[in-house]
Amino acid sequence: MSQVLHTPPSTPAPADDLAALAARHGLSVSGARPTLREYVHQLWARRHFITAFATAKLTAQYSQAKLGQLWQVMNPLLNAAVYYFIFGVLLGTKHGVPDYIPFLVTGVFIWTFTQSSILAGTRAISSNLGLVRALHFPRAALPISFCLQQLQQLLFSMGALIVILLCFGVPVAASWLLAIPALVLQFTFNAGVSMIMARMGAKTPDIAQLMPFILRTWMYVSGVMWSIDKLTKKDHLPHLVTVALETNPAAVYIDLMRYALIDSFHAHQLPPHVWAAATGWALLAGVGGFIYFWKAEETYGRG
Repeated sequence: MSQVLHTPPSTPAPADDLAALAARHGLSVSGARPTLREYVHQLWARRHFITAFATAKLTAQYSQAKLGQLWQVMNPLLNAAVYYFIFGVLLGTKHGVPDYIPFLVTGVFIWTFTQSSILAGTRAISSNLGLVRALHFPRAALPISFCLQQLQQLLFSMGALIVILLCFGVPVAASWLLAIPALVLQFTFNAGVSMIMARMGAKTPDIAQLMPFILRTWMYVSGVMWSIDKLTKKDHLPHLVTVALETNPAAVYIDLMRYALIDSFHAHQLPPHVWAAATGWALLAGVGGFIYFWKAEETYGRG
């Protein structure tokens, strides 16, 4: 008669014992969220990766097209041509707006920078899960690098914008230097919003399908094709609508660039306290978006 040995079922070790065991052997949680200060330090340490990743993405973007990198300029120019025909000619928004073509092209180029940054940021995590799961790095590097890619594309396109300005008689002026702080503030705003959307897109990928419709609506109220100053001077608009149009962050950055580059766009056409508004939006979105993204650092690439 054989004897059967019954081994008692093993009970799982308490979590405290496992934590103590891991600490005793120098182990730590994989992908654990670092402190905010350490997170900033990690990002700065990977600044070369961020710039190289952005440049590589920009170079590869039109690598299959026969015209190659020329599409970086042709895309916004073709959009501007379509908007000019529909809004400037058919709807007559060019009337009463001096230098309408430089006005329109500047608005299209600057809006495209914001739109492309946010669209790319929304998919920054969800479209790069292989990279996120394979390598350990601060995940904020992805939306920031995509914004940097769009900034590089904008700077590439600015050559065409300058040619257009000169062709339509806009003189070179010292005010063009104001474009530098305006672009820095806009980049900070774009990066912050991109990080917010990257976290939301990582959790709910369907948001990426809604963003083109949301951004298109935002474009129409941002004065890309028409003058906000001209519209708000009319008496029929409620005060809250006027304030909303003037403090719209996309419109603020567009107006700042128009003021910097177009001599017929004067200071009285800018919203009140425009530099304070541009700085406030940049800090609110940049700092707030960065902290919002950092708080979910442990969740990216999981599930």
